[in-house]
Amino acid sequence: ERGGSPPPLFTWRELMTSTVDIANYALNSLGASNISSFEENSKPARLINQRFDSVRDNVFRAHPWNCLIRRTELAKETEAPTFGYSNQFALPTSPYCLRVLEFSNGSMSYPQDNMKNNTGGPVFVIEGRKLLSDEGTAKIKYVARVTDPQEYDANLIDVLAASLAFEIGYAITGSNGVKQMMAAEYSDKLKQARFVDATEGAPQRLEASDFIESRF
Repeated sequence: ERGGSPPPLFTWRELMTSTVDIANYALNSLGASNISSFEENSKPARLINQRFDSVRDNVFRAHPWNCLIRRTELAKETEAPTFGYSNQFALPTSPYCLRVLEFSNGSMSYPQDNMKNNTGGPVFVIEGRKLLSDEGTAKIKYVARVTDPQEYDANLIDVLAASLAFEIGYAITGSNGVKQMMAAEYSDKLKQARFVDATEGAPQRLEASDFIESRF
């Protein structure tokens, strides 16, 4: 018997390195075979290639995931809105902004300080890919489209795989029962992940509203 410590044990989450791994976890939960790439000539690969990006973005927008949050100060554009607000700012593209969580004018933050403009309306609104406001400074905290899976935490990976399995479940298996099972699994995993993610770090008061969700 050789001495020394045994080699470390790793879970699939700790070894996760690619979107293909996430796709295969979804396929395995449906009893389907692995794929080697999104571009291979197989039905599972074609389905995943069609659905992966939209499923990922929907999951990212479903919760302010800590591992996806970014902060930035927006540059004010020279062209002002036609009416209603004095200034407009382009939302970030690198990384791409999927959902605005918080706005600050440099001294106060919305929604924490419940900021209103001079007419009593919201201090900012999102229209298309623009943030409109009477404020001259716009700093935001937002959910970013992070495309490197190595930046995802384990719970987010679980939720993403479960959502993908739900989306392609019927097309892969032809079973409504399987699709319903995958819907329930996705709901359970999302609920658990939201709780864990929201209790990480110091308590924060984030309030979602129609005024702080980026729209396409």
